[in-house]
Amino acid sequence: MTDAQALVKTLDFQLNIQSDNGSLLYDATLEARSVYNEAIRLAKEGVDWDVIPDRVADDANLVKNTTQRVVAKALGAMESYYEYDDFGHPSHTKDGAYPLRANYEEGYNLSLTDNGDVAFRISAKPYKHVKGVVDGDDAHLDILKNALTSDEWKIGTAEALFHNENAELHVNVTNTEQTVRDKQDSRTVVGVDVNEDNVALTALSENGVENTLVIDFPEIKSERHRYFTMRKRVQNAGKSSMHDVLEGREERFVRDRLHEVSRHIVEWSQQFEKPCIVFEDLKEMRNSIDYGTRMNRRLHHLSFRALQFYTSYKAAFEGIPTGWINPEYTSQRCPMCGHTERANRNKKRFKCRDCEHQDHSDRGASVNIAVKGIEKRQNWTVPALNSLPVVRTVRRQVSGAVDAPTVTHPTVRGYQADGRMGVSD
Repeated sequence: MTDAQALVKTLDFQLNIQSDNGSLLYDATLEARSVYNEAIRLAKEGVDWDVIPDRVADDANLVKNTTQRVVAKALGAMESYYEYDDFGHPSHTKDGAYPLRANYEEGYNLSLTDNGDVAFRISAKPYKHVKGVVDGDDAHLDILKNALTSDEWKIGTAEALFHNENAELHVNVTNTEQTVRDKQDSRTVVGVDVNEDNVALTALSENGVENTLVIDFPEIKSERHRYFTMRKRVQNAGKSSMHDVLEGREERFVRDRLHEVSRHIVEWSQQFEKPCIVFEDLKEMRNSIDYGTRMNRRLHHLSFRALQFYTSYKAAFEGIPTGWINPEYTSQRCPMCGHTERANRNKKRFKCRDCEHQDHSDRGASVNIAVKGIEKRQNWTVPALNSLPVVRTVRRQVSGAVDAPTVTHPTVRGYQADGRMGVSD
């Protein structure tokens, strides 16, 4: 039996800077980059790691505590490099701004205002502060406000950074009373395959596949396309203010739908014994996408990471751990015989070129994700998969209702209404 882990969450906020020295924060992130690069350079030269923090701090134009936090992150990257078989050697020539790390009440502070906002003060440079209020997702704001007023929560390290030229603050908070079960103390692994218009789930235990589910949400894709068309029209008409209004409406629509889907994923997972929810690690996906202007726009706007994050923190509040696996070949591998080939998959249809197993391609990918989750995290053997249960497809409506399936397809060794065998559209 392994120990439960503390419930730690990272909350993301946008910074509404209200002081007259907003550029100071960006200058500080450039200085943080210099600190990071220097720490990596010294570590590569073989300088004693215990000496590096003070040596770098002597020349840095940052608050000393902030400098030490940035150096600690740099040395952590070096430690991971050595721990994971020399993979991904950190660079000492990093370009652009770098997150400004700080401890709570030392490098930054948060407080509730009389009108219910959360005010921030960041020590960007020695004796120079950036002030304002934070904006963000309602769920994140609720957690942060609870952390500021309740003894159950402890506020920890935060990072101030720039994303798409917008200032953000990522705050770590810990619940001192709730815990999350250790991943290795799980009896069921739930593989989650997130796609452009659906999410596929497979619950896999030592006894085999317990159940599967595909949740369709085509309205997210269609609404994003609709808002994109409207924004282009108002932009061409020179109405920039309306462009921002439409962008805000789109973000709220997508966020609400993703919250609803993530709640359904967690609720579905709770029916199984000691579940662990496993995702594909897609953080490098966007950097590798290059399929032309139109397709790049579609793929770069997909909410893979957002849905994974929403599901992860909702699961944590139910004591359910989450894990991540390498996404390589999950959509091309046959879950029955293991044969891996690009030609196995044709859109939503999967047919193995070796054993001729047919399936809903996204469900098959979720099975493979669950298998990889067992291989990476659990100390029990992956069961033999001789058969898979019927795929149940829930077609989400624009209202967000997901209480009952509106479309169900018998997909394994069965025939569809369209006359094609073993595939759910």
